[in-house]
Amino acid sequence: MKKTFVLLALILLVSAALSAQINRGGTAWVASRTADLKSSTWFFAGTRGTLEMGAQVSVLQVNGNWAEVRSAANSSLSGWTPVSNLSARRIVAGGSGASASELALAGKGFDRDVENAFKSGENLNYADVDRTEAIMVSPQELYAFISEGRLFTGE
Repeated sequence: MKKTFVLLALILLVSAALSAQINRGGTAWVASRTADLKSSTWFFAGTRGTLEMGAQVSVLQVNGNWAEVRSAANSSLSGWTPVSNLSARRIVAGGSGASASELALAGKGFDRDVENAFKSGENLNYADVDRTEAIMVSPQELYAFISEGRLFTGE
């Protein structure tokens, strides 16, 4: 029974994600705490600016996992951001009693029912996840690590 419930929750999550895709010429909203707008689709490209959660953008083009967007509030602010930072559904930041993380997940179709389905399936240690998410590495440190290790930086 638990497996069926978890499978149903996953199917709902995937269908919600597919029905709310980011498309060229469309409108989207920032679904992460902040979204850096880069000069290209390279992770280490220069940052042109940053948008806050809930900011509305126009999608100029989509290239793989990246979208070129223009701020609706400031038409001179545009750049590339990972599609995962965006939601096709409007995100309303603050005032709801929900945390920024909860709002971001809700914008991507992850709701309390889905969360409860995952939690009921296993005895998971969310404290470890919280500690891992708290680790911060600057882009400069990450680039130095990749360069010194002679790793492929790719896009």
